Amino acid sequence: MSEVNDIQINTGEENIKHETTMDITDKKCPNCAATIEYDPDTRKLTCPFCGYMREIPAPEEGKDIEELDFESAKLRKSLDWGTSTKNLICKNCAAEAVYDEAETAGCCPFCGSTQVMPVDNDENVMAPQGVVPFEVSNEKAGVMFSNWLKGKFFAPNAAKQSCKPENFQGLYLPFWTYDTNTTSSYTAKLGFDKREGDKTVTTWRNYSGIYQEFIDDQVVYASKKTKNPYISNVSEFDFTKLRPYDPQFISGFVAERYTLGLDDGWDVAKSIIKRRLESNLSNKLRRDHHADHVNNLFMSTSYDDITFKYILAPIWIANYKYAGKEYSFAVNGQTGRVSGNSPVSALKVFLTILAIVAVLIILYMIFGNN
Repeated sequence: MSEVNDIQINTGEENIKHETTMDITDKKCPNCAATIEYDPDTRKLTCPFCGYMREIPAPEEGKDIEELDFESAKLRKSLDWGTSTKNLICKNCAAEAVYDEAETAGCCPFCGSTQVMPVDNDENVMAPQGVVPFEVSNEKAGVMFSNWLKGKFFAPNAAKQSCKPENFQGLYLPFWTYDTNTTSSYTAKLGFDKREGDKTVTTWRNYSGIYQEFIDDQVVYASKKTKNPYISNVSEFDFTKLRPYDPQFISGFVAERYTLGLDDGWDVAKSIIKRRLESNLSNKLRRDHHADHVNNLFMSTSYDDITFKYILAPIWIANYKYAGKEYSFAVNGQTGRVSGNSPVSALKVFLTILAIVAVLIILYMIFGNN
């Protein structure tokens, strides 16, 4: 008989009920007692030893991922991840990750360092409301990386064989998403071009007004410690496939703990939203008034009805060594997009330069006298 624990969290508007059951948190195979993990290929929990599979229940009809009120959320305590977790921090790159309590970690998923150490769980760290599940398995990620590396002409052939799928670490990245109604007062100068003979004369007129726009799901990467540029390069996800958080989705994977807090994330979001509003308003003014130029656009914006979600999104990450140097890359766990760095073969570079010089000499000998 499963045990059910109800957790009530007061957001200022209503109570949100979260259920944690033994059926969810118990990840042992009923046939052989091995640990079962989420399989991106089948979208099921799978035992790698005996082949047992278990469906992850589909979301209930009409049950959406709830937008949480921003102001009242600031004082909220942590939410339940649905399973016992532990936090590890890397002494080399300072990245923090959340693991299942039963998982073991010998190296950092971000930089490959073995200098990882446990840290006390922070009771003020909330759990996610939603998750974008993995759709790309580690085998497929390995194929995508190999194809990407084959396109790197100057990469040594030996390096193209050095990174195997078993070296990949499946990782969930933390994101904040913000919704808000914006109201902006603005002033701007619009320019209207007119041909006068062989010259173009621009007439400038002053405009002012009120502009309103609803911002839906402005996404902010909720980490300030992870500096890996390849993670940023592949961190574009289709959030329409977002599922309500279920601990079964992160079974067998690692989740990066957010280090960019809710308020700091909102500051980042506002700077992005500001640029978005300026661009959208500029295009609207140009279109509505048939203007050729928009200059000196100044806006003052208020943000109302702010809500947020804390969500996880998947990538594969790997680090490998070649000729004593460390290289890393990342593969988007949903789309398969690849980004990374690769070694360069000095011999290939030399032979290419030699071939170019030889071609130039031949061309000069043929056409030089002309």
